[in-house]
Amino acid sequence: MNFTMSFSELMPLAPVMIVALTAIVVMILTSIKRNHNLIATASVVGLNLAAANILLNMFGGQFVPSNVMGMFMVDPFTMLYQLVILVASLACCTLSHAYIETYKDNREELYILMLCSVAGAMLMVASSHYASFFISLELMSIPVYGMLAYTHQRANSLEAGIKYLVLSATASAMLLMGMAYIYAYTGSLSFYESFQALMQNIRQPMVLLGLALIIFAVGFKLSLAPFHKWTPDVYAGAPAPIATFLATAAKVATIGLFVRYLLTSGAILVESLVTIITIIAVLSILVGNFLAVRQVNLKRILGYSSIAHFGYLLIGLISMTYASLGNVSVYVITYVLTTIGAFGAVALMSSPYNNVDEAESLADYRGLFWRRPVLTATLTVMMLSLAGIPLTAGFIGKFLVVMAAVTTQHWFLAAMIVVGSGIGLYYYLRVMVVMYMTPPDTPRIDAVDHWGQKVGGIMVLLAALAVLVIGIYPDPIIKMALQAEILSPLHFMLTRQ
Repeated sequence: MNFTMSFSELMPLAPVMIVALTAIVVMILTSIKRNHNLIATASVVGLNLAAANILLNMFGGQFVPSNVMGMFMVDPFTMLYQLVILVASLACCTLSHAYIETYKDNREELYILMLCSVAGAMLMVASSHYASFFISLELMSIPVYGMLAYTHQRANSLEAGIKYLVLSATASAMLLMGMAYIYAYTGSLSFYESFQALMQNIRQPMVLLGLALIIFAVGFKLSLAPFHKWTPDVYAGAPAPIATFLATAAKVATIGLFVRYLLTSGAILVESLVTIITIIAVLSILVGNFLAVRQVNLKRILGYSSIAHFGYLLIGLISMTYASLGNVSVYVITYVLTTIGAFGAVALMSSPYNNVDEAESLADYRGLFWRRPVLTATLTVMMLSLAGIPLTAGFIGKFLVVMAAVTTQHWFLAAMIVVGSGIGLYYYLRVMVVMYMTPPDTPRIDAVDHWGQKVGGIMVLLAALAVLVIGIYPDPIIKMALQAEILSPLHFMLTRQ
């Protein structure tokens, strides 16, 4: 493979280069003078520039998909998922600024770690090669270890970082082993080029084992059952803005890469693998919802609920015809916006110091309506959206996934979504009921005054507005998702001949 290429051939990866350049600028600014506001502003400006570049490519004229170095495929699917990652990262940056403003130790390095992780996440959704798959996954994951343990005075934060480090390393080892088995039989590391060889060798036990190992590794990263054990502990221990990043940007990057891999490598055509994914999806829905019912910690409830939501998403993936990838993309967008709002409200109520100051327990939210009515309304909208109640974005996402399952006559899977949503309704409503109860005489914890005038507060309010607007008028998001559909391997083979 010839890797010598001109700068113009690398231009399709311009948004990633902007984020990487921003990380370097932030490092230089930090080394010159530590100024938290300046560093946060520079990070946000860089992410906005990358997002503007993607929007110009998506809507600024005729876009031609590009294969960069045979390792990255930049097409409308890539750009849509990169845009979602950037929106989630911008939200996490603004939340981090408010959250860590009173932190007495160094604050600036958090933004460097986040920018490096965002660059890895953006490369992940463009990967079309096993080498770029692994390298971009590690580039995204390694900075997250540091971000999770950043507020190390809190024992829970340090514990979250170590747990994620150990289990993430296990997942990476499984991923590499799976890739090795597949390469041994196909002789190619490219998703597209290994398609024919994979289909010819699909009966080989080692090839099936390799594909299963890759699915299990992705299951770890997406916290799907039975690989979910780390999720509630890490979410509960992590600083609230970093838990938001892990639940949104990191998950979007992994699901985007997984969708491309399943479709372009031909793995989705293997019946035994579809069976494995179906079992994982059903387990995730049951485990996520039933364990969330017993929780009294809001961050753990959101952690378990994310397990169930990615179970619903897998059903959309299994039930996908080549014309309905947009359903999965719409679900990803609605999930990200809702999660940003839910975790954002927790971040606004929290502080980086001591185990006392994280607004985790449901008791901390008792009677919140009587103190912070607008914040309560925002969190209420997010809970309704997660539950899939009509007129919220979450309903649109769930409706499209159920429609995909029904269209492909997966009646049992459609029923599982309905059952899971019914169980979920219980614990989402419980959170809402607590907020409207009689308040305690002296609340243990509260959001700051004028929270809605701060950048983090404005971002949470915008997320709530977006959830309502998409719930009422979803057409633009659905059209954008449909335009970004990836070429199926069959289409790819036809166009190449």
